[in-house]
Amino acid sequence: MIGSDHGDHTGGNAAFPAGATFIAHPTSKKVIEDAKRPPFPTETVADRRAMRIGDKDVEILFLGRAHTGGDLSVYLPNEKILFMSEAYLHRIFPAMRSAYPSEWVKTVERAERMNATWYVPGHGFVDDAKTLREELGVYRRAMEQVIAEAKRLHDAGVPCERGACEAVAKGNWGDLKDWTLFQGQVEIAIRRVYDELDKKLPSGDNKS
Repeated sequence: MIGSDHGDHTGGNAAFPAGATFIAHPTSKKVIEDAKRPPFPTETVADRRAMRIGDKDVEILFLGRAHTGGDLSVYLPNEKILFMSEAYLHRIFPAMRSAYPSEWVKTVERAERMNATWYVPGHGFVDDAKTLREELGVYRRAMEQVIAEAKRLHDAGVPCERGACEAVAKGNWGDLKDWTLFQGQVEIAIRRVYDELDKKLPSGDNKS
């Protein structure tokens, strides 16, 4: 199952035997095919697929656009484990290069409402179940903080051009300045929120 179409989550797929089935969201399938990065997805899940693998019930879920336009999660209902791939980055500054900022927050809220004990992130530390659940809320609030601050800067007319983003220095980022990848991701996140506010992001069939 391809949870994210980014190279760090698909680069190892070529190591699987020929004939292996690769499942992706339709949006991710197109991204991978357009980028000509085989092996290509062979099946798609646009919303939900339930299956049984060995003695395990498994659900592949699209909870909404988040880190990419086609993030998929894997849920084990009996064990109450939700593998969130890059929709959950534990204590890593929100990476928004191809994200849908406000929708990402809603996607995480959907995950928080699920009957899960374990929330497994796609990047960052893996802790005990209680900590991971609490940290998912921390991450959601971090995204909300980034979005709110970028909106304030946008409404104030503070420019954020590639490589010359005044908004980085003028923003109030609080403790997020100490998060992993802050320096490399903050400008990207601001520009992405600006694009969302200016309605420059692709539209989609958003979950309600």
